[in-house]
Amino acid sequence: MSTSEQSTTLRERTTRLNDSEPEDGKGRFTSSSQAAKDKAVAASRDTKDIAIQQVRQAATIGSEAVASGAYLYPIGGIYYLLRHAHLWKPLAKPMLLTAALSVVITSIMFFFTYLPQAAVLVLFNGPLAFVTAVPLVLGESSTIVLFLAKAFWLAPVLDNLFDEVLLAQGMTSIVAQGREIEGSGTGSRLGKALMAPLHRFSKEGIIQYILSFPLNFIPIVGTVFFLFYNGNKQGPNHHARYFQLKRMSDEQKKEEIRKKRGSYTAFGTAVLALNLIPGASIFFALSSTVGAALWAADMEKRAGAQVDVNASPEASRDVSEVGKQVDQKREL
Repeated sequence: MSTSEQSTTLRERTTRLNDSEPEDGKGRFTSSSQAAKDKAVAASRDTKDIAIQQVRQAATIGSEAVASGAYLYPIGGIYYLLRHAHLWKPLAKPMLLTAALSVVITSIMFFFTYLPQAAVLVLFNGPLAFVTAVPLVLGESSTIVLFLAKAFWLAPVLDNLFDEVLLAQGMTSIVAQGREIEGSGTGSRLGKALMAPLHRFSKEGIIQYILSFPLNFIPIVGTVFFLFYNGNKQGPNHHARYFQLKRMSDEQKKEEIRKKRGSYTAFGTAVLALNLIPGASIFFALSSTVGAALWAADMEKRAGAQVDVNASPEASRDVSEVGKQVDQKREL
């Protein structure tokens, strides 16, 4: 064999080896299928590690949420709102508008989505599907109604309510960062707003909520996961006004949320659970705003903030009644 033929044969062998069997560090050759298998195993191991990490993180947040006691504030907001009749007067008109919108949206949702969802629920609940589909449609309708109401007329109402409760708790200096304060003593003292109203629903949030709503098709477990998942994501939104009044930067807000992630998850989960009650979402939107304001005031008091004890008869340096319950729970 000539030298040129030997050279050509050597090149062909080298090409075949390079194309089909990469050499390992010890001079042995491994097949391409084995390399692909190793990559798949590594990818599977990475996915498993990520899943374990996510589960551990969720367990940690869940434990912190239970220990925080922050889920008591939405309930405390209900009692506070019912006991303070003067807060209801400016709420009458927006509540009527929201109620009218609710009738329209709920009728449309039942007409177009009730039967399709009942058909899906048959796979999980059998004959009871036509019953269990009702709260699902009502919950979806309530979400859409609140989103539209907050976008068009409810946002400034919620800000006013939040500020009113803060004032009643003696947080005059904080509220003054976002609006003018008129007079002193009892009655509404809210003056001209110095900041634009906030829209507490983001497009991403509403899409996430609606897409995850079918989890409620799965009895008990699905609903619990739905509440926890969305509560974790939406909890901090209930203090958006508080962050605004404190003039926190984006980094400061992220740090505050990170430190209180369990508490915000607990608060958000409790609010969502209340909103699943058919026909009462508008009331709970208002009472949850009150609860969020009470929580913000208690946070300030625990941090040693200045309290205007002359702001209202109930203004005190002590935390609110629900705040005392939270403190007692934490001590257990």
